[in-house]
Amino acid sequence: MYGQAQRALNAYARVGVETGVEAADSHKLVLMLFEGAMIAVNDARRHLASGDIPARGSAVSKAILIIENGLKASLDMRSGGELAQHLADLYDYMRNQLLTANLKASAKPLEEVQRLLGDLKDAWAQVGDKRPAVPSAAGIRGQA
Repeated sequence: MYGQAQRALNAYARVGVETGVEAADSHKLVLMLFEGAMIAVNDARRHLASGDIPARGSAVSKAILIIENGLKASLDMRSGGELAQHLADLYDYMRNQLLTANLKASAKPLEEVQRLLGDLKDAWAQVGDKRPAVPSAAGIRGQA
């Protein structure tokens, strides 16, 4: 019975994420990537504390994938200049810290990556707060 309930919850969560991704603009998508990476790092910390090595490795791998294939891959290195390069370097550093944490079963690198991701997420959210509002389709059409 528990297995069926867990599968149903997982399916519901996947639908929620997919719906959120479809409705999100690029700014929101980056916020979602930060949140996903932070959840994966938090899971790795939890699995480290409980001694679940395979689950810890899986959570670390998930965090690395989000950082590499999501956050770092979304950087526009051509027009982003020095800032984009610094962010790419920081993402590489986080990847290395995650690998170190997993190989040495150490919480400190996980805590550092969690803090860095949180700081970047907060900064990105503040950038979004300062963006001009995009009028809705109804507003453009005269509130039809």
